[in-house]
Amino acid sequence: MKKILILAMGLFITGVANAQSTDKAIRLGAKAGLNYSNIIKDDGNNDFKTDYLAGFHAGLTLDIKLLENLAFTPELLYSTKGYKSTSAFGEFTQRTSFIDVPILASIQLAQGLNLVAGPQVSFLLSTNNKFENGFGTVEQQIVEDESDRFKKSLVGGVIGFRYDFNNQVGINGRYALDFQKNNENGSSTTPEFKNQVFQIGLGVKF
Repeated sequence: MKKILILAMGLFITGVANAQSTDKAIRLGAKAGLNYSNIIKDDGNNDFKTDYLAGFHAGLTLDIKLLENLAFTPELLYSTKGYKSTSAFGEFTQRTSFIDVPILASIQLAQGLNLVAGPQVSFLLSTNNKFENGFGTVEQQIVEDESDRFKKSLVGGVIGFRYDFNNQVGINGRYALDFQKNNENGSSTTPEFKNQVFQIGLGVKF
């Protein structure tokens, strides 16, 4: 997983270097915003209800113009995901931290309005489990390089929009879904699921 992450970051840094030497055809940017995440449960011991969890994302973007209305727009993001589950015993919250690498195409539909879509690779960094009830709070932090509970990298897809107010500032909204399950054999403590995230954010280009 470390080798894949290093390769992805290397490719992104190479694009940044090229962006600095190309006039307007390639532009470096930054973005940040809110995540609204939940899970899609798969087979296994998953007989419980989940709710959405608020989080955030932030990172770097590239905008590489290919044609007049088509651009290649990869990103490198830190993103928090997870879910909440409430029962008669209390509330359980699982918050996961990922490095997301969306490899997106951006198609201009109208002036300022763009459709974005493409695959995404996500690298799991850590998991925080918290259980709260009327008697107190129990919290567990897990660094995933030290654990084999969950897959360390997941392939998914992204679809959404970007609206550019001008050539520097824009807003974006999207839906991201993992195509792979987090593990193969779920249990009541580590259930099988796929992450799903709704995102809204603000981006700037330099």
